[in-house]
Amino acid sequence: MKAYVFPGQGAQFVGMGKDLYEKSAKAKELFLKANGILKFNITELMFDGTDEDLRQTKVTQPAIFLHSVILAAVLGDDFKPDMVAGHSLGEFSALVANKTLSFDDGLKLVYKRALAMQHACELHPSTMAAILGLDDKEVENICSLIKEEVVVPANYNSPGQLVISGSEKGIAIACEKLLAAGAKRALPLKVGGAFHSPLMEPARVELADAINTTKFSRGICPIYQNVTGQSVTDPEIIKTNLIAQLTAPVRWTHIMHNMIASGAKTVIEVGPGTVLQGLFKKVDRSMETMSATF
Repeated sequence: MKAYVFPGQGAQFVGMGKDLYEKSAKAKELFLKANGILKFNITELMFDGTDEDLRQTKVTQPAIFLHSVILAAVLGDDFKPDMVAGHSLGEFSALVANKTLSFDDGLKLVYKRALAMQHACELHPSTMAAILGLDDKEVENICSLIKEEVVVPANYNSPGQLVISGSEKGIAIACEKLLAAGAKRALPLKVGGAFHSPLMEPARVELADAINTTKFSRGICPIYQNVTGQSVTDPEIIKTNLIAQLTAPVRWTHIMHNMIASGAKTVIEVGPGTVLQGLFKKVDRSMETMSATF
């Protein structure tokens, strides 16, 4: 069985999607359509912008989304998923690829999400850090003991790799305590704010209205969602989980285990980067992994 997975923020690079634009008439049509929907020339920033341009959340999120969903679209009949999943932002890409959401609606929601998250980041100085080499339970416990600041587990990426999220002071305190507890590394991340934490509540409220008024259909295959790690096909449950995703942790480790338990033998990453393939290999070295190519 084939699992198609879609990357999240951090996978962007200058020049992303340019080959698709130049090689495929369908891809070119969708990129130009995206410029019209967004009301700015995102293709120019993706193809010829700077790293700084692409690091802006309001650009990063739609750029990665477009690269992923347009690649899936041009694969045509070769895109045959038995299951899909996306890491954080990538969940929106997965929902368009498996036809739960239309291209237009997916892009509008992603842009709304990006603007709402950027605004939430501006309200509170906040950040994230990757904790390597500690058991998840130990990280959870130490974060829970820090009462004076916001700091929570945010991304369960793979066994021994958990990203925490919170206020700048909270992350600094947590990193010190986690290193003292035996973490191999505590790496501050270059991100705009505390994604997947309670500090994203203003963005969650803002995005909820947009999601609730958007049409979600039953997709061509199940999606394994970030909030639960479980397989879902019901559009209403998908909506609920998608809203909760902004303030809840990404349970990617759970998703990988559940996809493998459901019979996934091949993992195909659709979009920029190869990070998700590497995470699957950490869970099961026998997995066949590859990047989608056109």
